[in-house]
Amino acid sequence: MFELLLTVLLFQAKAAPEQPIPFSHKAHAGDLKLKCKMCHPNAGSGETMQIAKAATCMQCHSAVKTDSPAIERLAAAVKSEREIKWARVYEIPSYVNFSHKSHLDSGNACADCHGAVAERVALAREGDISMGGCMNCHRVKKVSIDCTFCHEQR
Repeated sequence: MFELLLTVLLFQAKAAPEQPIPFSHKAHAGDLKLKCKMCHPNAGSGETMQIAKAATCMQCHSAVKTDSPAIERLAAAVKSEREIKWARVYEIPSYVNFSHKSHLDSGNACADCHGAVAERVALAREGDISMGGCMNCHRVKKVSIDCTFCHEQR
């Protein structure tokens, strides 16, 4: 019983962080069916996914919802070449060798780790990206759980 309570307390979904400009994954990925890579490119080797630049948003929003105060702030940031400081929801520690490319190439979906993003107006951390969560997934998918498979050898 104690172990169950501890697990629930450790992995409760955290509240969505406040973002500098409201963004709905439900509207973009859900209703409009935009692909994750449209806003989250994996440049270079494809190992890490990037957070969209404001100019990417303006590819559509230069003509869509232009009278929205949030879009006006977005357009002003692009015009003045200011970066939007989005609040990170997921971040892997630097000592973990994690590759989005290898996970996607292996048939994993974004939702496997990030949850039902396309159903969320505000994105909170839902997926268990702890070492235990990753190891459980590796066991289920019969992938190595050897320490050096994911961690730098020291």
